[in-house]
Amino acid sequence: MLGSLVQKNDTKILLVVLDGVGGLPVNGQTELEKANTPNLDRLTKVSATGLHIPVDYGITPGSGPGHLGIFGYDPLEYSIGRGILEALGLGLEVKDTDIAIRGNYATVRYEDGKAVVVDRRAGRIPTQENERITAKIQEAVKEIDGVKVIIKAGMEHRTAILLRFPEPLAPGSDEINDTDPQKVGSQPLQAKGENPEAQKVAQVVNKFVERVAEVLKDEPKANYLLLRGFSRKPDIPTMEEAFGLKACCVAVYPMYKGLASLVGMELIEFEGSSLKDEIEALKKVWNSYDFFFMHVKKTDSYGEDGNYEGKVSVIEEFDRFLPELLELKPDVVAITGDHSTPSVLKGHSWHPVPLLIHSPYVLGNTSDRFTERECLKGEIGIIPAKKIMNLLLANSLRLSKFGA
Repeated sequence: MLGSLVQKNDTKILLVVLDGVGGLPVNGQTELEKANTPNLDRLTKVSATGLHIPVDYGITPGSGPGHLGIFGYDPLEYSIGRGILEALGLGLEVKDTDIAIRGNYATVRYEDGKAVVVDRRAGRIPTQENERITAKIQEAVKEIDGVKVIIKAGMEHRTAILLRFPEPLAPGSDEINDTDPQKVGSQPLQAKGENPEAQKVAQVVNKFVERVAEVLKDEPKANYLLLRGFSRKPDIPTMEEAFGLKACCVAVYPMYKGLASLVGMELIEFEGSSLKDEIEALKKVWNSYDFFFMHVKKTDSYGEDGNYEGKVSVIEEFDRFLPELLELKPDVVAITGDHSTPSVLKGHSWHPVPLLIHSPYVLGNTSDRFTERECLKGEIGIIPAKKIMNLLLANSLRLSKFGA
């Protein structure tokens, strides 16, 4: 961390994360290259640009590590499970006796009594349907072998589960594989612990999965629950402690709220889920914070669905709203993604992520557009994601000189 170099002032930093924004060419153009983005183009020309590596060269990151790096934390040092992020993002209180898990409602068919995954996301069921099904499970499954079960609905097909044990858990108790096989046509995996303590937890997990499958067996779409990201509550410094920033988060999806909460950002509650709704929420709290994290999810969702045109449309929608963000007159603006999600791959990838930083103290005039190939020309170069925060603090004059 930057420690004694950090100094406070009245500047405001806006970080916009277009989730999974990086892509690969389809008919010669990535999604960013295809998109019509006049506002982003104008900003890019007067900004510092480059690419960042979320974790390490060749490593495909999850959203948790991807965001941690952008926030200035080494994702290899702070390994945070997806379950903890989902639980915190949904407002659940996570205790030292808890194992937190991210759940995906899924569609399975049964062959010779064995479940086979047909759709890992149950057709992205509506959130209202998720709430109904989750309540059904909570009513039927409240405890397993003395372990309390707490389950809460998230957005669309996502949910969060806490297994609350009667006593604090030993380190390593969350070292359990995902039950999601990550591809259709495969059977869900059995939970297995990497050590004796984790194996005790895995036994409870497998009983929970069996109970839930019985409860959901007659549901037309969400008739199974796949589990991911087993995790215990981690110990991580806040952004105030690490960087001297009073930070807030404007996001729709619980996982990203959870990650922001974990590093001490205050969660801004608001009605709706559109870009317009997020920006209006941002405007209302603009005078109250130093650092503003705004998250845009659908770039990633369309990338994972292999929907090239859909991803292009979200980029174009963001471009139309960009002038409203700039009207707030942030001292530093950063626009990037937590990882790349090329629609051609239908998933996260290891490719470097475009990065734009605008302030009065950049060289600029090196890139004409916010695209992968144009950002490669920029003054930032290719950097580890964990160094982005250094640049944001420097451009906001929040770092003092090092040495005599």
